[in-house]
Amino acid sequence: MIELPAGAIVLRDEGTKTNWRVELAAFRLAAVPVTRELYAAIAGEAPASAAGPRTPVTEVSWNEAVRCCNALSRAVGLQPCYTLGDDPEGRDVVCDWRADGYRLPSEAEWEYACRAGSADVRYGELDEIAWYHDNSGGRVHDVATRAPNAWGLYDTIGNVWEWCWDVYDPSVYGPYRVFRGGGWNDPPRGCRASCRRKSHPTFRIDDLGFRLARSR
Repeated sequence: MIELPAGAIVLRDEGTKTNWRVELAAFRLAAVPVTRELYAAIAGEAPASAAGPRTPVTEVSWNEAVRCCNALSRAVGLQPCYTLGDDPEGRDVVCDWRADGYRLPSEAEWEYACRAGSADVRYGELDEIAWYHDNSGGRVHDVATRAPNAWGLYDTIGNVWEWCWDVYDPSVYGPYRVFRGGGWNDPPRGCRASCRRKSHPTFRIDDLGFRLARSR
């Protein structure tokens, strides 16, 4: 886990053309997305795939990601962040941000970490930092095989999208949760620090995974 300093980020939704500022406390974020081998060690098995053990785990829903966070917290003696209910859409999941266990990053934490102090569209030349449509060969790649950002984080752009904690817009999309970062099959426009997407918390696909965070 990489220690990230307190700060602030201005988020933007291109659909509604709105901006909002978020103040952030210091937090920790994993240098790479959760890999297939780590997920299997926590959950017992990873979703079926021909991809190697050091690739980001995919085909994992938001619901499964938060359960994995809790399972890892318990396994290493930390306080789980999530209280889970019975709603299959995850509307009753509550996050204790004071707990010392593992969790998903908030959307603001994710973009703040991805940018690492940069105001540019992305933190480096796309072919150097990311696996995306033009260089991926149509497949996911091992983590940390492209250049990191200034804070030592790999694959925040490209390789796989990453689930975040936030509900996208409950008044319009109900329980849909945010994911960020772009994936191995995305064109350059999808691989930007500010690019926001969303889907149902039960959604699974082969270019969407997650990354672990912890409060400090």
